Amino acid sequence: MTWLDEFSLPLILLACLLLGLAPFTPEPHVWQKLKMLVDGTLVRPLDIFDLVLHGAPFVVLLLKLRRMRDIG
Repeated sequence: MTWLDEFSLPLILLACLLLGLAPFTPEPHVWQKLKMLVDGTLVRPLDIFDLVLHGAPFVVLLLKLRRMRDIG
């Protein structure tokens, strides 16, 4: 998990805002895909890829915050 130390927290936050929430209208893409997952309609490979792509920055952010807490 030392690779997380190489990324700055502002860079990860920027990725969450830009990649994680894009496109911003009519609703963030990751939110749309999470709703599809809960509804059971997330079945197309493209939709699954979208969820992984737009959700990855948030996963990295959570991992970074946990690492900072454990090392801190």
